[in-house]
Amino acid sequence: MSGKMVYSDDGRLYHIQVAPGEVGKYVILPGDPKRCVKIAQYFDDPVLIADSREYVTYTGYLDGEKVSVTSTGIGGPSASIAMEELVQAGADTFVRVGTCGGMQLDVMGGDIVVATGAIRMEGTSKEYAPIEFPAVANLDVINALTASAADLKVNYHTGVVQCKDSFYGQHSPEIKPVGYELVNKWKAWVQLGCLASEMESAALFTVASYLHVRCGSAFLVVANQERAARGLDNPQAHDTDMAVRVGVGALRRLIAKDRSLRS
Repeated sequence: MSGKMVYSDDGRLYHIQVAPGEVGKYVILPGDPKRCVKIAQYFDDPVLIADSREYVTYTGYLDGEKVSVTSTGIGGPSASIAMEELVQAGADTFVRVGTCGGMQLDVMGGDIVVATGAIRMEGTSKEYAPIEFPAVANLDVINALTASAADLKVNYHTGVVQCKDSFYGQHSPEIKPVGYELVNKWKAWVQLGCLASEMESAALFTVASYLHVRCGSAFLVVANQERAARGLDNPQAHDTDMAVRVGVGALRRLIAKDRSLRS
């Protein structure tokens, strides 16, 4: 399913500036545009397709299959635009690769979190689905991500993540006018076992459900504010390469599985 798309005069999709056919079916979605060139180095014969606003796109090959990487910027609104336009351009399988903050005490900086679902504490998904509809990752993508993480022997966790629109609403909620709500809901998410907080998966999972495409997410844990609040050791990590390697490995598995089903 796809609604009316907006194109530039030259036939390119308006925001990402990619024309249909210029991306592969399989796309990695980082937030930071500067990560795209680093991710593209894992592809064979990568080519810069477009650089527009927060959206940078490279296309290359993995195991002979056409694949792409497109940055989405920060948050659900820009991520949903990227997914809508990439689907129109021919993509149908997405792996979000990014960063998160740990919430459970055993989720340490440097670990990887694979999201199975996302709390919709953001605004974008509400313009796609009623709040009762769950934001869940595709099982094939989840399985590919966890298998990839296991093969890389990285410490990883699978479970629900929380998505919000305000970064500083998370990190200094008590001074916000609605701090009473932010603080109490955060406590509820922690009590419910939510692994980590980030900003895109709820929107991406919901949009993927609407468009009937596959999407999953893997995140580097940067740090854990719950550990910091308790005076516990709180290692920090900023190199996203391991999360990228988990994502690339997952694409390889999805490509191989899809080929076996076609044969």
